[in-house]
Amino acid sequence: MILPIRLYGDPVLRRGAEEASGDSASIRQLIDDMIETMRGAGGIGLAAPQVGRTERVFVAELAAELRPAEAREQAPEALVFVNPEIIEESDEESEFEEGCLSIPDVVEPVRRPERIRMTYLDRHFRARELEAGGLAARVIQHEMDHLEGVFFVDRISAFRRRLLRRKLREVASGKVEASYALYAGPK
Repeated sequence: MILPIRLYGDPVLRRGAEEASGDSASIRQLIDDMIETMRGAGGIGLAAPQVGRTERVFVAELAAELRPAEAREQAPEALVFVNPEIIEESDEESEFEEGCLSIPDVVEPVRRPERIRMTYLDRHFRARELEAGGLAARVIQHEMDHLEGVFFVDRISAFRRRLLRRKLREVASGKVEASYALYAGPK
């Protein structure tokens, strides 16, 4: 089922996510719904808080040649990360433009470590360790930020944030359109 995506300004996006307690029908359904939602919105990553859930879960979809070898056992298209933790980051950084399904029509360059090493549980709740670089590392770090209540715009300069202030206020007030379902708030 496609779930509506929460917008910048929604309080659930600033709360830190809580550890997923274990394999359950509810978590499996959340994972399936998140993959369907991510694909429906044309994204390459989606974290549980973006659909109003507080579990430490995110999904990512990357071209096969960019996917880390250790993750290829998972579903052919989607990578699933449950209770992920980054345990090492490279000193080398790179800058690349990022966007976010929770902040439609905003793209900004963000500096991040070029390589990471992490631990997580896969969609079958098997413990995994993974090293990733390039786009895979960037997507993982972006989604990890969501689990900590951090947006990519928090990682840009204060000057660039000031330039975006009006646009971010519009997004937070729901004055934005997207080609995918957005959460309109409590009825």
